[in-house]
Parts: sequence; structure tokens; C-alpha cells
Amino acid sequence: MGNRKKEILIVALHLFARDGYEAVSVSQIAGELDMTKGALYRHYKSKRDIFDCIVRHMEQQDGEQARENEVPEESIEKTPEEYQNVSLYDFVEYSKSMYEYWTEDDFASSFRKMLTIEQFRSEEMQNLYQQYLVSGPAEYVNDLFKNMKIKNPEENAIKFYANMFFYYSMYDGATDKTKAKCQFEHMMDKIVEEMKQ
Repeated sequence: MGNRKKEILIVALHLFARDGYEAVSVSQIAGELDMTKGALYRHYKSKRDIFDCIVRHMEQQDGEQARENEVPEESIEKTPEEYQNVSLYDFVEYSKSMYEYWTEDDFASSFRKMLTIEQFRSEEMQNLYQQYLVSGPAEYVNDLFKNMKIKNPEENAIKFYANMFFYYSMYDGATDKTKAKCQFEHMMDKIVEEMKQ
């Protein structure tokens, strides 16, 4: 993706995360970039095209995170064999890296904030919010825990992921981000220890 094209995506995403998707116009995006609407339209057909590219970019980044941490990218129905090779330790380390990714990576953090704002405004945004931040990750954890033969996998998956979700939300308002991250990791380790008992 060209630098100008990516710059447009990032500026648009920041505006969507701050003001909401519906409230932001193409003129506003172009103005933030000191370009004309016509110049912007040479890169993207519409505001919707920009949004669709943001979602595709997020999917690519999510896939890269999974590959880097050697955990399954797809659902258990699509790639059951990939779920066989994940240890609890590796998954906890992946989860800690995902916390950092969703809170500190500018693109992922802005995407999360946009979905949090927009989830109440449209069914599509609610579905994306669920897919990326609520039911999607909780089901993924549940499938992994079932495969790892963890006792009460559904209950433990909810407890495990609820911790992540809580600390995502807490991070945004935390004055001491390092402390928030340490609290998250401590709680994650505690939950895992309880699961092993």
C-alpha cells in the first residue's frame, strides 16, 4: 500500500475513532491531510471504500499477529489441526502480546475505539465489535481451551477473556499505562494458575 494511501487510512481511522464514522465526511478527511476531495478520490472511491480498506488492513494485521505467535488464524471448523499444537503457555504469551497490540498499536487501538463508539449506531458496527472484541475472541479462547482439555473450558474462557476485555477498557483511561499493563499480566497469570488447579 502506498504511503499516501496508508496515510489517508490512518487519518480517517483517527477521525472515526474520535468522532464516529457517520460524523466524519470525506471533506473533513481531505482537509486533515491538506488535500482536495478530488485528490483523495484518486486513492479511494468513497468514505465507505476507506472504511472497507481499514477493515481489510485490520484483518491482515490480525492474521500477522497470529502467525507471529504460531496460533491459529482461522476458526476451529476451518483449521482444526492448527488447534492441536497450541500450549497454554504459548497462548498466554500470545494473549499478552495481543493486549499490547490492541492498546499500544496505533492502528489497532484506534480501530478498537472506533468500534466501541460505533457499536450502538449500526448493526454492521455491532457485528464487527462482536467479531473483534467480544464474542469472536471469547469463542476462539473457548475452542482452544476445549482442545487443551482444560476443565470447564467455556467458563474459563469467559473468565480469561473478560480479564483482557476489562483491561483494554481500563487502559484507555489509565494515567499510568505501565501499571495497567502490569496489573493485566498479573491477573492473567493468576487466572491461569487457578485454571491449572
